[in-house]
Amino acid sequence: MDRSVALSLDEEDPLHHFKKQFVVTDPEMCYLDGNSLGRLPHATVKAINDFLTHEWGPEVVTGWGHWVDEAQSAGDLIGRSALGAAAGQVLACDTTSVNFYQLAAAAIRARPNRKTIIIDAANFPTDRYVMQGLADQQGLKLITINNEDEAISTNELITPELLAKYLNDDVALVSLEVVQYRSGARQNIKAINDLVKSHGALMLWDAAHAVGSVAMNFDANGVDLAVGCTYKYGNSGPGAPAWLYVSKSMQKELRVPIQGWFAQRDQFAMGPNFERDDSIRGFQIASPSLMGLRCIKSAFSMIEEAGIENIEKKAARGTEMMIELYDEWLAPLGFTLNTPRDAQQRGGHISLVHPEAEKIAIALRQYANVIPDYRVPNSIRVAISPLATSYTEVFDGFQRLRDLVSTRQYEKVTTGGSRVT
Repeated sequence: MDRSVALSLDEEDPLHHFKKQFVVTDPEMCYLDGNSLGRLPHATVKAINDFLTHEWGPEVVTGWGHWVDEAQSAGDLIGRSALGAAAGQVLACDTTSVNFYQLAAAAIRARPNRKTIIIDAANFPTDRYVMQGLADQQGLKLITINNEDEAISTNELITPELLAKYLNDDVALVSLEVVQYRSGARQNIKAINDLVKSHGALMLWDAAHAVGSVAMNFDANGVDLAVGCTYKYGNSGPGAPAWLYVSKSMQKELRVPIQGWFAQRDQFAMGPNFERDDSIRGFQIASPSLMGLRCIKSAFSMIEEAGIENIEKKAARGTEMMIELYDEWLAPLGFTLNTPRDAQQRGGHISLVHPEAEKIAIALRQYANVIPDYRVPNSIRVAISPLATSYTEVFDGFQRLRDLVSTRQYEKVTTGGSRVT
């Protein structure tokens, strides 16, 4: 492969024009960390300025007349553009961690006679910590599947065959990531959903590293519960509101532990007792972040315009290019690949493993103007964010990575200067 291949792919790319819709202050930078924080859309700058000057400024408190339900309308946009979810099942609210706690606790409560919950060792830390806390608080048995051992799992994948060994009629809840945060491995949503349901347990998906890069088809795949963020491939900004998904079939059954006033059936009656709304609003705690929701609306409108199927195709081709360049350039330099080669089993990022991964990741930023990220113990994550990243940007970034390592320039690095990796 040479650079002309990447240039040709960009010329043929139906999504190529979207890159111009993002703020790019340094055109020489290869930004390969959209799986961690997406770029800023120009439309978002206008949306926030318009909100400040045309709504909050002149309307003040009267604006709540049309702001009050924006968590639901923004949620519907996320649902139809990125999740394959019909209206009335997604809320844009709070953080992924809060939403995960809310739905995990509700799922456990909905299966009161079952005392086992399941997660995997390679799952995102917050999810593991929340599950540990719930197990401690409620006297539950927590099973943590060891999918970090290559003898047990390949690239951290949880196959139905592996999960089946842990399922029985005592399991209340299983929680997995759609796309593993470290390796980029992508789980089989439908097969795992069907398996967990066949045992009478509930399945909670964390889609933070999947939303906006792959099609998940929640409704068609029978998903009941899911959470995720909006600031990675969703391009909605650091700290933007997260989202939660509860299928209509589960909304009356589940009761979340934090009973906020937005979930009250007659919210402005200010009554003495909590009477939960049976719709998706019954899962909302409090006032939404209006500016955060406007960021979501401008960014996810771009995803809707592009089409999640087209986005997934570009993510697959971009990560295929990365793997081809890994084979040609990086494997001879001591790297190994911790991501499935099958495009159906990976998301929008790949994981490159190297004994000096931390130093290399820092050196890429300091010396090569390439932005990846590092994850312990030895992984460099690189992503194609399909709307904001070109194939040429991927090619150039990998070429600079090859040159940095082959010349051993990374050895000059002593510290990254930040606790954020």
